[in-house]
Amino acid sequence: MSDMHLGALRITSPDFEPEARIPERHTADGDDVSPALVFESVPSAALSLALVCHDPDAPKTHGFDHWVLYDIAPDRTDLGRGGARLGTEGQNSLGTLGYRGPAPPPGHGLHHYYFHLYALDTRLDAPGGLSRRELLDLADEHILEQARLVGTYSVGAG
Repeated sequence: MSDMHLGALRITSPDFEPEARIPERHTADGDDVSPALVFESVPSAALSLALVCHDPDAPKTHGFDHWVLYDIAPDRTDLGRGGARLGTEGQNSLGTLGYRGPAPPPGHGLHHYYFHLYALDTRLDAPGGLSRRELLDLADEHILEQARLVGTYSVGAG
C-alpha cells in the first residue's frame, strides 16, 4: 500500500519510512512544516510535477487535504522541509494555501497520510489556490506516471 507506483517514478522521505509515524515536527502538534521528500526516476517526458497530501481517514465526506502543490519543475529531485515555494501552492481543506500538518482528532485512531506524486506531460499554468479535486481534474489526462508514500499519525488513545 505505501509505495504504489505506475512506472519507475518514486517518492520517499528522509523524515519517515513508508507506513511509519510522521515525526511530530511535521504535524500541527509540532512545527507544522512539510517533511522533506525525494523524487526518483521522473520520466524524461515530464514537463511538471504535482503533489497532493491527503488523509482519507479524516471524519469528513472526502477526507482532508493537507497539501496541494503543482507546476513543480520536472528536474527537481527533492523538496526540502518546508519546500512549498518550489511550486504553485493549492488550497488545503482549511481553505488556506500551503501545507497543514496532520492533526487527527484525539482518540480518533491511526490516520494515513498519502503523499501522491504525479509526473505530468504539461505545465498546468493554473493560478494558485486550486483544490485537490480541481488539480486532479486538470491533471487527469496528463499523468505520465504516479507514485505515493504513506505516513501515519495519531493523537491520544488509539
